[in-house]
Amino acid sequence: MSFSPKFLIAFLVFVSFRFYSFSQTFTSSNLPLVIINTNGQTIKDDPKVTVDMGIIWNGPGKRNTLSDPKNNYNGKVAIEWRGSSSQGFPKKSYGFETKNSILADMDVSLLGMPEENDWILYAPYTDKTMIRDVLTYTLDASLGHWSPRCRYVELFLNGKYEGVYVLMEKIKRNQNRVDIAKLTATDIYGSDLSGGYIIKIDKTTGGGGDGWSSDYTNVVGRTFYQYDYPKAKEIAAEQKSYIQNWVRNMEKTLFQGKFSGVGSYHEYLNDSSFIDFMIINELAKNVDGYRLSSYLYKGKNKLINCGPIWDFNLTYGNADYYNGWLTSGFQFQANLGTDYWQNPFWWNKLMQDQNYVTKLKRRWTWIRKNEFSNERITFVIDSLANVISEAQVRNYQRWPILGQYVWPNWYVGYTYSQELTWMKDWITKRLIFLDQQWPYNFTGIENQILSQSISIYPNPFTNRLTVQLAPTINGDGTAEIVGLSGMLIRKYNIAIQNGQIELDFSGNNLLEPGLYVLRINQNNRTLLTEKVVKRP
Repeated sequence: MSFSPKFLIAFLVFVSFRFYSFSQTFTSSNLPLVIINTNGQTIKDDPKVTVDMGIIWNGPGKRNTLSDPKNNYNGKVAIEWRGSSSQGFPKKSYGFETKNSILADMDVSLLGMPEENDWILYAPYTDKTMIRDVLTYTLDASLGHWSPRCRYVELFLNGKYEGVYVLMEKIKRNQNRVDIAKLTATDIYGSDLSGGYIIKIDKTTGGGGDGWSSDYTNVVGRTFYQYDYPKAKEIAAEQKSYIQNWVRNMEKTLFQGKFSGVGSYHEYLNDSSFIDFMIINELAKNVDGYRLSSYLYKGKNKLINCGPIWDFNLTYGNADYYNGWLTSGFQFQANLGTDYWQNPFWWNKLMQDQNYVTKLKRRWTWIRKNEFSNERITFVIDSLANVISEAQVRNYQRWPILGQYVWPNWYVGYTYSQELTWMKDWITKRLIFLDQQWPYNFTGIENQILSQSISIYPNPFTNRLTVQLAPTINGDGTAEIVGLSGMLIRKYNIAIQNGQIELDFSGNNLLEPGLYVLRINQNNRTLLTEKVVKRP
């Protein structure tokens, strides 16, 4: 995040205003409770300190009280502050690692999320709706990408109520997160050397800093690429050389305008992933998009992909600089002045490729009829707001900032409802703008697929489900079963033959009875998103 002129004023407000806990009426919550006891230690930016943490979660629809057993987690964690500019806020975000009895990393499942040891406790603060990040991750996941899974919680630190937080996954190489091959120090030859890698474009705070600079200038300076996986202290010299050369060749082809044929940029990057990354950042009008908190990853024998997405609190109009409040205009073209962190030059190069632009428009028009329809986006917003409707009252007793400017707010609402309504109205206007800028008329086989009569039977189902798409669709794809909360329950590799897909939920694939969302994806495109019901 970059600083606006108002930041220093806002910071003085932070340090001079005495934040304290109004008399909260906390007795129980519909949200899980996270309880941290530092045993007299002070949590700071670095290094991590080892503390006690417990999570109370009695299940959906049940209340959670401080006197309940710590039944979801009860043990040690190594914890520190996280973030860059956000560390200036009084409500701190934390990164933590779960530990076993001898303080070694221990993979655990927290609140139903897949096992891992690296987690984030994100503190919504400048985003007074407290849903911008979770909304964006939910929308991105609906396109078939991995985005951080999230759970709203309420945090108690050393017996003091700290408000609404988001317990979420950290970006990390893992079969349940960024699913790329593990690289070892001996993977320095042939195809073993080709992946996986995660590269970060960001400020060099927060444990980063080692990497390389682009060979090409942006408006100001050059993009700096940081090693995220393998870590800088672990990556072998041969691996550094490999990923640097791959990215440099990608940049070279784009700089030279090689948009097709032998030697084009298509030999280095998966344009479908760049299109989806651009769509999500432009929908949100992310003032940090492209230039900060941005990632690239490369699997073994694969092309470079753009993503996963990260950090969307200064979005959907919640920024008073770089025209972040306007519902018109494109962020990839933003005038960032002399800001050190500029958008990489290759985004403008991609938009000079008419085939890329056509594919972008086609993708936008497709998902606007489904995953990004006005109705779907409104449903996600209302669902998230409903989850925290009770807890947000307590949060703003603890942090009484409604009606106050917090950097870098453009709009300041006096109630939570006003904040939510303003954001929803902003998104509606933004969708209108993007529809006008990215129109696409489906013709021929595309229109046939889009307007097809999809058949899913039987629905409700017991153990088997058949999906019938257009008979012209063939090839490999994936099927995803998603809970109504947005959590990915199952993911399967599938074969589509003449548009037909057979799904078997018996044996190890057994599903609990309930209502789910079924997604069918192929070639980075979602072909189907439908609700299905599993019978007892």
